[in-house]
Amino acid sequence: METKEIKCKVDVLSWDELTSEERMLVACAKDATVGSYSPYSKFAVGAALLLANGEVVKGSNQENVSYPCGLCAERTALFYANAAYPDQAVKVLAIAAQNSAGFLPSPITPCGACRQALLETENRFGVKMKVILYGTERIYRVESVASLLPLQFEM
Repeated sequence: METKEIKCKVDVLSWDELTSEERMLVACAKDATVGSYSPYSKFAVGAALLLANGEVVKGSNQENVSYPCGLCAERTALFYANAAYPDQAVKVLAIAAQNSAGFLPSPITPCGACRQALLETENRFGVKMKVILYGTERIYRVESVASLLPLQFEM
């Protein structure tokens, strides 16, 4: 038997430690929460993608009374980007979430399905997708989606 240890490097940052590009993208993710349709959870999530061509694509979570029919903010933005700009890699993804009390103090992370979809895009283009997870008290930065899903499904 062999045992492997899997580690994920995560930078824990303050707002001032983000680059101007990262701050702009977080602001876009926060803005995207306004488009959330979340009458059931009251939990609005926004995502913003910076593409290789400089375009920014935003998405928000879209709920449905039939729970599995909704879609997360990350995949909403990602699938639009892949459809509208099929030849453009995603350089950076930013995610922000808020509830009735406002933006959350701690960042949220993508669900497993989103991680796999994001990883597909990262692998498709062979370009690491940096991930910025926003919280009012701390911000996480991960250099690659692969770090968030070390035992990903592969063919």
